[in-house]
Amino acid sequence: KINGVLVPPGEVFSFNQTVGDITAATGFKQAYVIKGGRTVLDDGGGVCQDSTTLFRAVLNAGLPVLKRTAHAYRVGYYEQGFPVGLDATVFYPSVDFQFKNDTPGHILIQAYTAGTTLYVDLHGTSDGRVAQISKSQITNQTPAPPELRQDDPTLPKGTIKQVDWAAQGADVSFTRTVTRGGETIIKETWKSNYRPWQAIYLVGTKQ
Repeated sequence: KINGVLVPPGEVFSFNQTVGDITAATGFKQAYVIKGGRTVLDDGGGVCQDSTTLFRAVLNAGLPVLKRTAHAYRVGYYEQGFPVGLDATVFYPSVDFQFKNDTPGHILIQAYTAGTTLYVDLHGTSDGRVAQISKSQITNQTPAPPELRQDDPTLPKGTIKQVDWAAQGADVSFTRTVTRGGETIIKETWKSNYRPWQAIYLVGTKQ
């Protein structure tokens, strides 16, 4: 749904407006999402991999980011080969990711997969801007709470099912500087506050 989208000069791209309602009725399958302080199965789980990858492309392209929200806790696979703090969650319709095309030409978004890897490419007319992203600074690290085991009468006795995974809490920040022709056009600091998260196991009690 974001592949092939053209963003005209001066226009704002909204992830939620482009993708629309994320439900089984619109073709989305269930996977894990963060909802109500828990990691649960819900329609469209995993969509944040798209918004996160797009966020990173927009950062590196030096485009202005208007709306971005970090995840509630550190998600391990967003840190595979990438610094912590470069994620962007979405939750239709309230939590959106938005950026502006402040270049003189159109920007084409191309999103595709190769194997199990997602790519997002942005194509446009360069105006000479260059983006530099600092290393992530991690402070105020807090340990994950002790694991929690809950009886579940819907699971057969002897079955143990993990539904949440432990993660350290932390404050994370990085800066982005965008220059063009020796002039700084964007200088900003992105901050994320990740909560400590406990591992939760469901223990089957069904006879």
